[in-house]
Amino acid sequence: MTNIIVPTDFSEARDRLVEGAIKFAKEISGKICLIHVAPADIGFAIGDMGFQYFPEVEQNEIKQELLQLNNIEQKVLAHGVDCDHVLKQGVAGDIILEYGKEKKAGYIVMGSHGRSNMYDVFVGSLTKELTRRSQIPVLVIPVH
Repeated sequence: MTNIIVPTDFSEARDRLVEGAIKFAKEISGKICLIHVAPADIGFAIGDMGFQYFPEVEQNEIKQELLQLNNIEQKVLAHGVDCDHVLKQGVAGDIILEYGKEKKAGYIVMGSHGRSNMYDVFVGSLTKELTRRSQIPVLVIPVH
């Protein structure tokens, strides 16, 4: 079974991306490996006293993001496609590429935004970065 990495940022285009990934996974008998990369600075704020860390903010945010990942996983499973999910913190491009290697992925599936006719905005800076840096083939699905 081919592992397919599907990064999500929980944007409005998420459903179209997941639908496209499900269709692709069915075509190749693949497994969807959902990943969300949260910023490493969740819970930090700048105030009058400089940087402050609020662990409860970080915990609540991660809890909500894990719930969203679980909901997406359940949707994928309901379509008869094997799926798992993970949440990691750090720099999205680096984490996604590391996860792809870890899972021995055959593909990374990303979405294009279609917000502008400029390439960087159309494809998205993370999608552009991954198509440039990844040794794993990147399938770009229009989600606009």
